[in-house]
Amino acid sequence: MVRPERGHCSRFDKVEFTPGALDALFHAGQAGWKLYLLGNEDAVAFGRLSESRWKALEEALLEHMRARGIPVARSYACLSNPRGLNPGQSDSVYLLPNTGAMYHAKQVDGIDLRASWVIGDSTLELVAGWRAGCHLAGVRTGEALEDGRLEVEPEILARDLAAAVAEISAGERITR
Repeated sequence: MVRPERGHCSRFDKVEFTPGALDALFHAGQAGWKLYLLGNEDAVAFGRLSESRWKALEEALLEHMRARGIPVARSYACLSNPRGLNPGQSDSVYLLPNTGAMYHAKQVDGIDLRASWVIGDSTLELVAGWRAGCHLAGVRTGEALEDGRLEVEPEILARDLAAAVAEISAGERITR
């Protein structure tokens, strides 16, 4: 998904997908990959978007993907941040770069983290994957790993999601 520069999408009809992303996810799902969405939703955490509006956007996104045959196992969207609307609240295990999403998928869905891949454009996503023992693929879309938050060296650095999925698939380095 492409986010507006320095912003967020508040309605699904404003969402734009990186070219080839949906096709890549469809083919990955057809190949047996378990697909998860994860991310920090700072727009909600800092009050720029209501939780109800986010939930509607997320449901529309998931329905859009399901309608295209993309099987999303779970969506891990962290809507809180201790520096956000509720200062002093404890740090969520799902707030990236924490690893709560990965370990939840391991415990509930039986995911083998050492054989799994985290593909992302943010260092927060990739560092969470690294901390959980996953393989890492960075993409040059969105933040393009230039957010400057953390240092991380992905095994794959690809043009976009489609190129990352193709490179991982070519090496047959996935867990089914």
